[in-house]
Order: sequence, then C-alpha cells, then structure tokens
Amino acid sequence: MVVFFVSLAGIVLLFLLKYWENKRSRVLAPQLRERLDIRTLQLKELMIAARMDLGKLPPEALRLSRIAIHAGALGFAAFARTMETYAHEIADVVSYKHRFEKRETRSEFLKKVAEHKNGGEGEDA
Repeated sequence: MVVFFVSLAGIVLLFLLKYWENKRSRVLAPQLRERLDIRTLQLKELMIAARMDLGKLPPEALRLSRIAIHAGALGFAAFARTMETYAHEIADVVSYKHRFEKRETRSEFLKKVAEHKNGGEGEDA
C-alpha cells in the first residue's frame, strides 16, 4: 500500500510540474532531464533483456527443483533406514525377550512333530 501511494504521489507531482512548466513556458533543469532520459532508456533496455532472461528461468527452475526434490527424497530414505535400525535396537532392549535364547518346547505334540520333521523315529499311534 505504501509503495502504491508513494507512486501515485510521484505521478501527481510530475503532472503538477509539467503543468507549472507549460504555464510559465520554462523547462526546469534541462541538462539534468536529458541525462535522466538517457538513463531511463538504458533502464528500459535492461528491463527488456531481463524479461527475455526470465523467460528462460521457469524450465531451469523446474529442473533444479526436480533435482532438489530427488536429493531430499534420497536423504529422507537414508534417514528413515537409520531410524528403522535404531527402532529395532530400542525394541530389542525394551522387549522382555531381550537376547532371546531358544529353549526346548514343553509341548509333547511339538516335540513329536519336530522329531518327525528331522527324520527321527517317533512313536506311531
């Protein structure tokens, strides 16, 4: 809003200056105006060149953003793998089966199945 009102005031002041110059038939600071006109034309040429360069920017920005997103995804995947490893370690520490060692089963049925599976002679029923 501030920029708008400052710009509006500048335009109004320029019109008032032009009105005053026409009424008095006198030009204020002619050499300064000539130099400012030359600088203004240079600025206009620079803006035209910048517009052409900015036209090339969207495809380049798209390519760079794709690369950045890809790198971010790979980084996040590596982070997730690391966190997975730590999560398994924490779960192992917290678990009541920490450093679990396999014991022999108490179930007679499971003992017979294991014996049969291992090729041992079991009781035939």
